Amino acid sequence: MNMNFDIYIEENSQVKMLNDVINEIYYTADYTVQSKWMGDIPDDIMMKILIFGYMNGAFSSRKIEQLCKRDIYFWWLLEGSKNPDHSTISRFRKKMGEQIERVFYDVVRYLLKMGEISGENLFIDGTKIEANANRYTFVWKKSVAKNEEKLRAKLPAVLDEIDSAFGIRFPGNTPVPDMIATLSSLMSKVGIVRVTGKGHHKSSYQKALEKLEEYSEKLAQYEYYNSLFDGRNSFSKTDTDATFMRMKEDHMKNGQLKPGYNIQAAVEGEYILGIYISSERSDVNTLIPFLEKLNSLELFVLKNIICDAGYESEENYLYLRSHGLTSYIKPVNYEQQKKKNQRTKYGRPENMEYHELGDIFVCEAGRILWRVGTKHEKSKTGFVSEKAVYRCESCEGCPYRQNCTKAKGNKTLSVSHRFKELREESLENITTDFGRQLRMNRSIQSDGAFGVLKQDHGFRRFLCRGNKNIRTEFLLLAISYNIKKLFARFKSRF
Repeated sequence: MNMNFDIYIEENSQVKMLNDVINEIYYTADYTVQSKWMGDIPDDIMMKILIFGYMNGAFSSRKIEQLCKRDIYFWWLLEGSKNPDHSTISRFRKKMGEQIERVFYDVVRYLLKMGEISGENLFIDGTKIEANANRYTFVWKKSVAKNEEKLRAKLPAVLDEIDSAFGIRFPGNTPVPDMIATLSSLMSKVGIVRVTGKGHHKSSYQKALEKLEEYSEKLAQYEYYNSLFDGRNSFSKTDTDATFMRMKEDHMKNGQLKPGYNIQAAVEGEYILGIYISSERSDVNTLIPFLEKLNSLELFVLKNIICDAGYESEENYLYLRSHGLTSYIKPVNYEQQKKKNQRTKYGRPENMEYHELGDIFVCEAGRILWRVGTKHEKSKTGFVSEKAVYRCESCEGCPYRQNCTKAKGNKTLSVSHRFKELREESLENITTDFGRQLRMNRSIQSDGAFGVLKQDHGFRRFLCRGNKNIRTEFLLLAISYNIKKLFARFKSRF
């Protein structure tokens, strides 16, 4: 067999395009090849092997190892280096750290240089991918709080047993570990030996001490669980960074929650320009940190942000306006307002007349809702929204009451005028000719990218665990997606 593998590799191939892109990235002045990672294989070759493996649907280190042994394209990428084993590939993927993120955004810079993208229109969407975690080892925040409260209520009874056994009364603020140390020391002084197993009778001292130790162990466990929630309501014991979410892929067909991650992607020209890994179950709180990250990279000048209704909030609208970004977010009630029966829901503020001069609403029956106060609502992120509160002068005998309110008293309405103004501005943007084009394009861009990754690449569940490893794994997937898309574009042009 001719060992010059170049004669077996066609000139117009994915592997050669990958090789050219990674070589240009690694051998520029500001990106030099680091010292050899494992054995005799340099970093850039290991990176090519990993990315090409992901391009061919090989996500596990063992499968990539097999390809390195028997696939001629991998032989060509190795450039005569020894075939890496699966542990070498796994260690490289796990420990590459910020290097993989740098490679990803350098690929985005490469696409900018080639004129494939502009970075002006960002189509943002999210998808949920299942974590590599047991579906039934869940921990719920409410259950932990409930059990912790029950446990703390048992402490006085435990202290009473200690008092009857040892004759010691600890103050209520004494740390439990200090109590255990004091009692253990006291047992040693009086010569009481702890016994275990059949045929041994435990003394009252030992029983009291063991109850306190059991209490301390459970309390420490609950405190550890609380430190892991970090604003979440649940996590998996086998991957503590994974949160239980509803997935579209439901193997039991019963709406079961599964541990997963919320993957946010910014797409333009069908290329993935940025990713953000979140443990949030909804998309609304992911937009601002994602845009902050993209702005900090200074890769491109953002202009238009196109999202679906899941990203609509007053906080997001204000952020986009303050940063000079045009909002193309579809309002939550956009589709509902098109329905005929929406006009008969008289209790909604959009179906009432608002008079700014008197700051009043007039309902369908012609009765006035006077402003009676202001309330402030704080979101999960700490954002405070100001809402004006209105109350009807009298709902007694109103013919529209059944379709207006279920309250026993008079109708009460809470309205954020600032949010209403921002929503109308975004609605005006998406109903222009340019806005309609962007909105139609959004489902092709972002949904199309996720569809390719999940269906064509077959990536529906992570192999690694932990937020850091998940980020590395998805960045590799995004790089492979972008290079395959670039190859398809070039192939169609020539």
